[in-house]
Amino acid sequence: MKLRNAGMAAAALLVLSGPAIAGTAPAGGPTEGLKLERVAMMMRHGVRPPTKAMATPAGTTAQPWSAWSTPYGELTPRGGEGARLMGVYYRAFLGSRGLLPRDGCAASGDVVALASAKQRAIKTAEMFVEGLQPGCGLKVGYPDSEENDLIFHPSEGIDGDIALRAALRQKPGLAAEPRLRAAEFAVLQRVLGCDPATKAGCDLAKKPSRLEAQKNDTPELEGALSVASTASQTVLLQYVDGKPMSEVGWGRASKADIQAMLRFHALKFHYEVGAPYVAERYAAPVAQKILEALSGAQGPKLTMLVGHDTNIAALRGFFNVSFTAADYPRDDPPPGGAMGFELLKAKSGKRYVRAFYTAQTMDQLRALRPLTASNPPSFSYLEIPGCRVKGEATLCPLETFQKIVGDKLKNPPKR
Repeated sequence: MKLRNAGMAAAALLVLSGPAIAGTAPAGGPTEGLKLERVAMMMRHGVRPPTKAMATPAGTTAQPWSAWSTPYGELTPRGGEGARLMGVYYRAFLGSRGLLPRDGCAASGDVVALASAKQRAIKTAEMFVEGLQPGCGLKVGYPDSEENDLIFHPSEGIDGDIALRAALRQKPGLAAEPRLRAAEFAVLQRVLGCDPATKAGCDLAKKPSRLEAQKNDTPELEGALSVASTASQTVLLQYVDGKPMSEVGWGRASKADIQAMLRFHALKFHYEVGAPYVAERYAAPVAQKILEALSGAQGPKLTMLVGHDTNIAALRGFFNVSFTAADYPRDDPPPGGAMGFELLKAKSGKRYVRAFYTAQTMDQLRALRPLTASNPPSFSYLEIPGCRVKGEATLCPLETFQKIVGDKLKNPPKR
């Protein structure tokens, strides 16, 4: 993989941290006096327009989708500012935990950042770093082309046909979803309307959904559930980009409506990358970078990977964890949100890993509110199955974490 600015970040991640953990470990116990040593994070890019001019197929909406001034698929100016605000917040927060200096620039190599080849990921990383280390000249590494983007868009190790069969075994199954998601479909249909001339988009819940195999890639969801996922995400993007409510879902969508519809977005990832065969292969390059960032005697204090919601969804499946970020539905990766890992050292000298998820709320992004101690982003620790300390469900001994990740990298599911 060829990287621009490779000297700055051949393996970079985004780094954030969570709430102060002083006092969470039993006094005198093996985890007493935990000190933050490193953080590694997998972050989704910030707010963007739809990736194409026609967000959903012709006839699925009563009116055309609204226009964007930013090119399709690229980070919006407000999306960039949202990422910068996160960087500003974590400069102060990580400084308060002793990981980074409160003033000035971190030492060379202490902060590294690597982004996907997509403009929206590169710009998100650059804006976050500018907030985190303003004026320090920290460069973001990224592939020289999308074809060489093997960390965020792996093309090896996935058999498309086996991946499809694995996805089709996901419960409850595509055929059951219209009945189970009837309430969400009703909200979506009211917001979208349908083309009165063709009636093509009416009764979306009655239209079929299917999974299609992709060569050396994850299965692709098509049909009604795919339309529902894309449509809900597009209305969310209108909201968090600060558009007037008259333009958010054609003036027919409230925040509560968006939250209901977004369950389709998480559902898309459940089928496309939720199966262990798919998740563990697609997330393997990211998991390898995280393992490297937290292991070894020396390493960056902050390692930052900036990519896409699919990367986070696959990483969630890799570790078999679940999260609810801010005011989003369960397991839905928000724009600019991130799944991260802290490396902590106890007074005993033993080291632990603690996973977390962090994201701005919808309204923090919509209003571009400065993030402060009294207005922080959402943050929660996650429990990794098979990896815990007695009395501390979210703490994992480093050697156990290394074994879990290493075993999955060496022996991913066969089918």
